[in-house]
Amino acid sequence: MPEAGSVAEREAGGRVVLEPGGTHGGNHPWKIRLVKHRERAESRHFRAAKKVAKKILEEAGAGADDLPYGPGPWEMHHGGSLWVRTSTGWRMYRARVGIEWSMQFCADPVKVDRLRREAADLVAAFPMTLAALDALGYKRARDLLNTPITDADTVEAWTDSLFNACVPLSRPHHSGVLPKAAGEHHYPWPTKSADFFKYDDFHLWVTLPDGTHAGVAPVGRRGSGDGQVRIVHARHGTPAGKAVAEAQRRRMMAVLPPDSPMALEAFEQQIPPGADTASTPPAG
Repeated sequence: MPEAGSVAEREAGGRVVLEPGGTHGGNHPWKIRLVKHRERAESRHFRAAKKVAKKILEEAGAGADDLPYGPGPWEMHHGGSLWVRTSTGWRMYRARVGIEWSMQFCADPVKVDRLRREAADLVAAFPMTLAALDALGYKRARDLLNTPITDADTVEAWTDSLFNACVPLSRPHHSGVLPKAAGEHHYPWPTKSADFFKYDDFHLWVTLPDGTHAGVAPVGRRGSGDGQVRIVHARHGTPAGKAVAEAQRRRMMAVLPPDSPMALEAFEQQIPPGADTASTPPAG
């Protein structure tokens, strides 16, 4: 018999089904306190960064193809925004990591300084950048790139700077929660990022039988005819989340069959209306 809390396996129609094997508890109860959000005043660093970011976005134009994550209105996300000026206009690259505002209070200045040096290297490769920022009124850029980060003050200045705090995201993409939208704050980037490069007719986020949501990916190339989907993200503690964790432990995939409601939802716009399977004849 499996131990309480483990995952048991049984054969059903030739496939392995994962099912909960019980529950377990501890003798150390814990609580989370929900408290009022402390009033958060924008730093002078963040005000200056947002001001120049808006000017950059105005210069970039309204075309979605010219903007990092689509049209506004935007919220500025502390996600590692490395803005540079190229011969064809402004471009934004993402830093190795971004520092969310609240995470600065656990940030090691030595490690943040590495981010500064990497940003300086990138900006140096685009020599038009600093002069262009000067022209937009962001004259602190040179100091930010050249000043070693050694304490909480310099960590704060970097955290709220143009080179970290100005990833322009719409509110849904920034902090949305499914079923309306998957915000970057709440869903893992390896899955969430597909929102910005997937085919428009593929549904990345599907509804599971228990009412929670999962991120899915096709198991084959477009046109392969394979209507199965792989679960790449599911909420921790749910049956799907447990199945994904078990699959990863065994170096396998958690796959939904092509006739499942979730696969049909994922490929809804690619299959005939009323189809009972997401599998289709392979493209010529």
